Amino acid sequence: MKKYNVAVIGATGMVGQRFCLLLENHPWFNVVALAASPSSAGKRYEDAVGKRWAMTSPIPEKFKDMVVFDAEADLEKIAKLVDFVFCAVNMKKEEIRALEEKYAKAEVPVISNNSAHRGTPDVPMIIPEINPEHAAVIDAQKKRLGTKRGFIAVKSNCSLQSYVPALHPLMKYGVKCAAVCTYQAISGAGKTFDRMPEIIDNVIPYIGGEEEKSECEPLKIWGKIEEGRIVNAVSPKITAQCLRVPVSDGHTAAVFVSFENKPSKEEILEAWAAFSGEPQSLKLPSAPKQFLHYFEESDRPQAKLDRMLENGMAVSVGRLREDILFDYKFVCLSHNTLRGAAGGAVLMAELLAAKGYFD
Repeated sequence: MKKYNVAVIGATGMVGQRFCLLLENHPWFNVVALAASPSSAGKRYEDAVGKRWAMTSPIPEKFKDMVVFDAEADLEKIAKLVDFVFCAVNMKKEEIRALEEKYAKAEVPVISNNSAHRGTPDVPMIIPEINPEHAAVIDAQKKRLGTKRGFIAVKSNCSLQSYVPALHPLMKYGVKCAAVCTYQAISGAGKTFDRMPEIIDNVIPYIGGEEEKSECEPLKIWGKIEEGRIVNAVSPKITAQCLRVPVSDGHTAAVFVSFENKPSKEEILEAWAAFSGEPQSLKLPSAPKQFLHYFEESDRPQAKLDRMLENGMAVSVGRLREDILFDYKFVCLSHNTLRGAAGGAVLMAELLAAKGYFD
């Protein structure tokens, strides 16, 4: 695999910081530019981040002295340096949408962690093990944008990465409906305990926009490409509640599910154990060897113990049992800034690179 030169746009935020750690020694992707807001532009990366560095590992030496670009004003300079960009900016949605389109129209593919383009019908929203075929819509998007190689691809909301992977192998039994309650870590809000004292000894029963994303985005992931756009699936019906909990990293989901053709518990466990996708068959650098891990212990998965499973890229499942209202219930866990954010975006970029979308 050839090496690709990349930039991280929004490099000073929490997801941008995670991108820097993941890309420090990546075998395929070489970071040649870091960009952020005008307030960070022109500063050394270490100075621009300052006390806001939120990772447990230190800032990689190779990035400390990099001078930060202005994500918008320096777009043309960045475009000349890179093969594609990772985007994780903190701006208003319409501003993000415009910025990402500017990069795409400058013939720079954009791998986005942002939600701004998740609803755009010709922008693929890819969980690499689940819907890699959605990359095919990129050709239609390029026609709309008038580009030769510039496009936008997005990853889904971080909370989906816990329960959608567990539901997906069960779709063959006709998933009729699901109820999900997510218990989401504070890093999902870009916060640490130092910067979010109100969460200590507390649970906040509301995260703006999160429930709508949790209910709607899976239908795009399970949708089909028709006439150059992704048409959302009409089922299963999903209802969600999303709570912020005092956990640093790791989103937990309590899932209740009913089927058209109810499988046995053994069939569900076999479906999870056997499930594998293109990242595994292609042996992509960031892919977990086993995507779904089932724990027999009644007190697992736990965020503290299990979020870093397979470098934070696997999904943990446990407590599968029959339910008196639904057919079954179970609990899932994923690392929200790895599988759910930067790691999921890097894996998607690896998939697109392997398929030649950056060439």
